[in-house]
Amino acid sequence: MRRARRAIPDAAALAVLQVIGAAQRDDASGGVRPSQIADRLEVHRSAVTHQLRTLTRAGYITAGPDPADRRASILTLTEAGRETVDRLTRQGKARFASFVADWTDEEVTELARLLEKFRASARAVNEREPPPSAPGWRSP
Repeated sequence: MRRARRAIPDAAALAVLQVIGAAQRDDASGGVRPSQIADRLEVHRSAVTHQLRTLTRAGYITAGPDPADRRASILTLTEAGRETVDRLTRQGKARFASFVADWTDEEVTELARLLEKFRASARAVNEREPPPSAPGWRSP
């Protein structure tokens, strides 16, 4: 993890940006609450605060009041944010394609099946045993 953080220091901010982008792809007129980002990333809500400030200062997102609950914020991508998410998506797809370029269709399908199984298992474990960053967690 330390090596990954040094290689991509803003990886957490990029993950947050991609969650906002995915939410807006699903509902182009809407945005996403910070709590929804934390839930999607399976981290404590406080873990996304720094990334949201970083992305706002960089001009990738804007925050406005939630019309349904004025106490909450709704985050949306700016034009620069949309362009960045689109670029990251293209790069990610191209990189994945290069990783599996010499695989058969059956092998790629099996990988997708196993990744989905892994995601379902991780979700089930996280429901039973919240991750260490969850509220109330105490270090041994």
